[in-house]
Amino acid sequence: MQPKHAAPRLHYLSAMYWLAAHTATAPWRRALWLALLVLALEAVRTLAGRGPGWASVSLLVGGLALCLTAVRSTPAALGLGWDRLPERLLGGLGLAVVLLLPAAARWGGGPTLGPELALAAIAVSVGEEIAFRGVLFSTLLEVGGPALAVLGSTALWTLAHALAHPPQFLPAVAGAGLLLSLWRWACRDLVGPVVGHVLADLAL
Repeated sequence: MQPKHAAPRLHYLSAMYWLAAHTATAPWRRALWLALLVLALEAVRTLAGRGPGWASVSLLVGGLALCLTAVRSTPAALGLGWDRLPERLLGGLGLAVVLLLPAAARWGGGPTLGPELALAAIAVSVGEEIAFRGVLFSTLLEVGGPALAVLGSTALWTLAHALAHPPQFLPAVAGAGLLLSLWRWACRDLVGPVVGHVLADLAL
């Protein structure tokens, strides 16, 4: 081995060893597997929904599957609870208004959702909040603190919507995810994001 090539290779091996050592810890492993699971569920749901007559079923089943990612989490860890409920619900209304502002500015009227599709939209909205701002957020918070939780959950949320939306719409998706994640961190609350997400999806 040439001396001039030894140092870069040693640095590379050291970096790989550090990455392996840190990702081998239980929180990192759990975060990685949860991220892959949630992304896979969202991809399957999106692809299944493209089949004729499968839109509502894929949303409903996909939402329920996303909720199941929280089976080993406590309500407190997810940001759920009955304390401060009026404030949480009011915050959800405020979040919905903010989420709907860009669409309202260019809305020209349109059909409302039927009961079946409305129920499916509620299921997937709740499931996404449980998975992204609930389970993934709390796991990333444990792994790397608030910055990783907010930015990581937002990045995964945006990536999960890449199949369902055109590229020019993804900045709006990322902005919505960042807003909901910041609320989740600042208020230690998931009720508000769930309410805001559900109302926004039903309105759109």
